[in-house]
Amino acid sequence: MSATSTLAMTHLVPLAKDLDENKVTPGVLGFIVFAVIGAAVWLLMKSMNKHMKRVNFEEGPEPGKTPATASAEGTKGEERTA
Repeated sequence: MSATSTLAMTHLVPLAKDLDENKVTPGVLGFIVFAVIGAAVWLLMKSMNKHMKRVNFEEGPEPGKTPATASAEGTKGEERTA
């Protein structure tokens, strides 16, 4: 061990003994799991945005307004061509 790591360990050991031994903490494994879940959510959102940009959605006419509008436009169009 180098002198720097030995010095760091001597400062951290008293801090570790102050912790309650009956208390459960997530530790490094908990952080890694949380980071992996966060990265997976970020990748899924990025992929979803890419797929949503590819969607070509054209809204159809409303059912209640379709016959009246179509017939009115059809008669006007016929009058102009005739």
